[in-house]
Amino acid sequence: MSADKPNIINQPRSDYELNQLYHQSIQALASKHWTPLLVAKKAAEFLAAEKNVRILDIGSGVGKFCLGAACHRPHATYVGIEQRKELINHAEATRQLLQLENVSFIHGNFIQVDFTHYDHFYFFNSFYENLRGTEKIDDSIEYSTELFDYYNRYLFKQLEEKPAGTRLATFHSVEDEVPKGYLVVGSAVSNLLKFWVKV
Repeated sequence: MSADKPNIINQPRSDYELNQLYHQSIQALASKHWTPLLVAKKAAEFLAAEKNVRILDIGSGVGKFCLGAACHRPHATYVGIEQRKELINHAEATRQLLQLENVSFIHGNFIQVDFTHYDHFYFFNSFYENLRGTEKIDDSIEYSTELFDYYNRYLFKQLEEKPAGTRLATFHSVEDEVPKGYLVVGSAVSNLLKFWVKV
């Protein structure tokens, strides 16, 4: 095993293998709410193109992006922020199973995070649940269109203040949260995954 590879027990090679590490109730939500392993790998290749960068997953759920990305590109640090403590517990338990030391999870709202501590960002449209008629993960948090608008404006402002060269990967995004200073430099997964760089 190379020096920059973490000690990973049974590194998952597919969504099926990674999902099997979670409780059945979490597996049942995978198709709609958790980042597919292929997306995590492609996003990590873009976000962790350089070594020793810190990447924030905004609304990390059960941590599939962070965990999949960390296995694929171990020379970066991945941090997930998630409001639901139960999901953080699932993410942390799976992190321990994979023995990943370059991943951590924060229980809280992303508006409490200092964006200056991070170089690049991953966003799987975690605000979408606030819109009427969308499928919710659970009923443990407040939902409203007002929150959807507020979160989009807040993220927009935080990204706008980041320096040139900041990278952003969005998956299934309506792109309201992306400032005009960010340019699309690539895409994947039928254009659902987009890669942005601030100029």
